[in-house]
Amino acid sequence: MEILAAGVGMAQPVVPPQPSSATPTDVVLLPTPATLPVTGVFTLAFRLRGGTLEKYSEFPELEGFKKSGKTSTTTTRIVQGRRFTDLTITQRYMPYGEGEYVIKPFQLTVNGVVLRSSGTTVRVGPAPPVNLAALTKPANPTAPLQAVGDLDKLFGKPKPALYQDVPDRAFLAVVADRPRVFVGEGVRVGLYFYLTPADQALLAFHDFNDQLPPLLHELHQPTAWQEPGPEASVTPDSVRYRGQRYLRFRLAENVYYPLTTQPLKFPPLALTMVKFKLLKKPEPGQDNRLAGYKTYYSAGVAVQVQALPQAAKYGPVAVGNYQAREAISRSVLRVGQSFAYTFVVDGRGNLSGLLAPPLAALPGLEVYGPEVREERVPGGGRKLFRYRMVAQRPGALPLDSLLQLVVFNPSTARYDTLRPKLRPQVRGALAAPAPLPKPEEDPFYGPALASADTTMQSLNVYRDVLRYANWLLIGLAAVAGFGWWRAERRG
Repeated sequence: MEILAAGVGMAQPVVPPQPSSATPTDVVLLPTPATLPVTGVFTLAFRLRGGTLEKYSEFPELEGFKKSGKTSTTTTRIVQGRRFTDLTITQRYMPYGEGEYVIKPFQLTVNGVVLRSSGTTVRVGPAPPVNLAALTKPANPTAPLQAVGDLDKLFGKPKPALYQDVPDRAFLAVVADRPRVFVGEGVRVGLYFYLTPADQALLAFHDFNDQLPPLLHELHQPTAWQEPGPEASVTPDSVRYRGQRYLRFRLAENVYYPLTTQPLKFPPLALTMVKFKLLKKPEPGQDNRLAGYKTYYSAGVAVQVQALPQAAKYGPVAVGNYQAREAISRSVLRVGQSFAYTFVVDGRGNLSGLLAPPLAALPGLEVYGPEVREERVPGGGRKLFRYRMVAQRPGALPLDSLLQLVVFNPSTARYDTLRPKLRPQVRGALAAPAPLPKPEEDPFYGPALASADTTMQSLNVYRDVLRYANWLLIGLAAVAGFGWWRAERRG
């Protein structure tokens, strides 16, 4: 994914050009940084030169780091009339904290070529000092303050008087889908950049790959379980805000499940964009734009967290809008025959907080498991608990009294008990306990027992054998020593 683009509206994923058949192809791993600040980004990357990327394996998970998206960069060079294309795929990682981390050896497969890394050690240092004055909240959030500087050194000495600064209606915002949640209830929080369709010709992302990791770090909440959402997208959504149509770029989006009653606080954030001034009298064949910078600020957001009612009575429970479903592997159950029973919890909530419901003991019923499987969707999904059972008695099987799961529904602020509704019937006669086989009837042990010697043996027989063996070894060693002595005298 390529974030940087000349214009916001024209940002598209980069497609590498097709090289000629005579262009040599090679792929290599690129060097990794040895040190970085805790707000920095560690990268693993490979470069494909002179070929088309067909497929490659996933980058490894690194201890102490969290993946934060990929970037692709394409460079085209012309040497002696021949075109060479370099494609670089970079995986970004954000450190969890300061310290030294060991990157274990790993390998990547790119177009069938195996790239091996022997590993390294990365030192994550403290964050650089932050200029708090730069993060001051603007007086009017809908019309943020700006810092504009002409790029004179890059573009020569244009005449600013010939350009005009066209006002824009873009803004940066941290948006939470609800202002208050219960402990364990999910709240979706996103960092978005809004601009009108007319602003696309005025704005472009600036150094986005370096600006995004510190913003993601500021969104982290130490008192909440964080479920990552989709990665930053260069394709905007069309939304309406205060009756005006906007293009919304998703820079970050996560679902937070608070673990304590401490409020979730998201600080003010800043994003610097390239802002173009337009030539007052456009000239054909000219760019007619003068590049500068403008910084957009978002207001801080706080989400209040309230405790679950009667938490001491019910203890730790799962929080969410859940429904119970169930399935059984057989339509007819018989005594002594195994079957599978699946209890499914479906809905919106933190699936990681759903623990396997305990199954009460029932005489005549053997239970094994459960096997647990999750099927996630954004903000929820379903969790399956699969039990193996064997009934040794006929009659109705009261699953509703054996298994139950207490959950808290934040929509109704009430506790719900999810129970099975199936009461399968077990057919057949009461299974009699199988008699234990007699040793003399066994095909192997029977003959062995019949031919066994019944003479009583001393308990010290093994100790005596060990003593005799030691004396024998000593005698053999003496004979060998005497033979060696005689051979020396004759020599």
